[in-house]
Amino acid sequence: MKKSLSLVFFVLFSFFSFGQNRGNTYIIKFRDKGVSKFSLAEPRMYLSERSIERRLIQEIPLDETDLPVNPEYIRQVRDLGADVFYTSKWLNLVIVRIENQDIASFIVSLPFVHDVTHSKVLEEKKNNPLLKRFFMQEKYQKLAPPKLKSSRFGIVGFDYGPSGNQAQMLKVDQLHNQGYTGNGMVIAVMDAGFNSADQLDVFDTLFLNNKIMGTRDFVQPGNNVYSTNLSPHGTMVLSTMGGNLPGQLVGTAPHASYYLFRTEDATAEYLMEEFYWVAAAEYADSLGVDVFNTSLGYTRFDNTSENHTYEDMDGNTTPITIGADIAASKGILVVNSAGNEGTTDWHYISAPADGDSVMAVGAVDADGAYVNFSSVGPTSDGRIKPDVMAQGYYAVVASIPSGIGTASGTSFSSPILCGAATCLWQANPDFTNMEIMQAIKQSGSMASDPDNFYGGGVPDFILANSILLGNIELMNYSPDIKCYPNPFTDFVVAEFNLSSPDNTELILINSQGIVLRKIAGKDLHSGENRIKFEGLGLLSKGIYFVQISNASGKITQKIIK
Repeated sequence: MKKSLSLVFFVLFSFFSFGQNRGNTYIIKFRDKGVSKFSLAEPRMYLSERSIERRLIQEIPLDETDLPVNPEYIRQVRDLGADVFYTSKWLNLVIVRIENQDIASFIVSLPFVHDVTHSKVLEEKKNNPLLKRFFMQEKYQKLAPPKLKSSRFGIVGFDYGPSGNQAQMLKVDQLHNQGYTGNGMVIAVMDAGFNSADQLDVFDTLFLNNKIMGTRDFVQPGNNVYSTNLSPHGTMVLSTMGGNLPGQLVGTAPHASYYLFRTEDATAEYLMEEFYWVAAAEYADSLGVDVFNTSLGYTRFDNTSENHTYEDMDGNTTPITIGADIAASKGILVVNSAGNEGTTDWHYISAPADGDSVMAVGAVDADGAYVNFSSVGPTSDGRIKPDVMAQGYYAVVASIPSGIGTASGTSFSSPILCGAATCLWQANPDFTNMEIMQAIKQSGSMASDPDNFYGGGVPDFILANSILLGNIELMNYSPDIKCYPNPFTDFVVAEFNLSSPDNTELILINSQGIVLRKIAGKDLHSGENRIKFEGLGLLSKGIYFVQISNASGKITQKIIK
């Protein structure tokens, strides 16, 4: 059932295997891309049609980062005696082994070389699983999942079984009912392995419909990502998006297409894994992928000299965060786990969740309450993180050998949110990745008052869809309109400033854009600055909006029942 990757265009990178090479490791950064056979005028030499189309739709121009590393630069470095094991076009660098350290002085003198840095990224692994925070916290359990809260989070439209709560919480089940299930969208999953995913019934829909578009192992090139010798972490992650086993587990994007990339070595923690991720991201971009999910994060390593500091969590420092933000600049929606460090001495978000263009997802329980392992913000430069939340405590997942069970971690809140975001983008294909992200953040339960535990809270994807459709225009709170009590029960008072009520309209609307109350300007008296919406006791709990509009514009305030 597997489908292997093949490219008809040029992609330049190479890899290594630990323990097979001797010498010192260096990272060589180049000054530019120079003049080569690759040019911005001929992008089909290194980008697929789908990748080019993504840029055209979002009006993103090609730039030098799109060009492969200059082959002539690589040749000259090799001619001096360096073994090149890795290249990155986005970072414009190569990683090499050099047996004779004197060679490094010759390389740094090359006119196109920016700098040469001695590094231990290729050193032998030390295998310290205590640093694998993502995996330590995320224990799979074949337990009875939490009781569904259908009265709170909605009505099951498909046969989600015990996985219904994690979809209903986001109201992505309602997008599914409208036909938005991820069809036509492509997600790349970067993870630690997809052990036996090609054998599990929960993925039959994907394989039978050719929705697994390809796989690649960036840690051990040529390896089978479904191997039983690898971690099942990616299998569990994929199931929360692409799973479809009626009555047991339906993912949040069951009809999307997927590329499965192994970038993480589950047996150890080392900086080179970040470079693997960047290589996979470059490759995914060239294939035309729309959305990334990464349920990984990096802070500290087996080799302590590689460790990141909290100061590095500024969105601009770590290799993986730089790569993630570049991916977003190419029009890709980048979704990432916030991290599972909430109960450790680190406790902050991890890279690349610190990226300003990365949607970092924290974990809540089945009732929407923060769970203490979920990493918190702010970033070291003061930005609020995480961005949004989804269920990551006793999330329903598929794994081996037991099948459907539960697991806890931001590794699962991220793909649950990612699948929902993919369906939202399917419903609104003319918007950019950043507009999709912004609508999701604006729809959050705490969007008006975000903090570093919840971010903007749990998104409402029906509300996000309404925002994108223009049914609801969210603006910053303004002194021109004030609503109280908020939260409300039976009534809401709206105070506003109107010099003239002519052509003015006040409305109360729900999160789907449906008008519940309307007061026209002709019913207002000049100088009147207060109205009362009464008889609201029968409305269901949720998010509502009071909106005032006239020829000058529109102001909206969110209220909660």
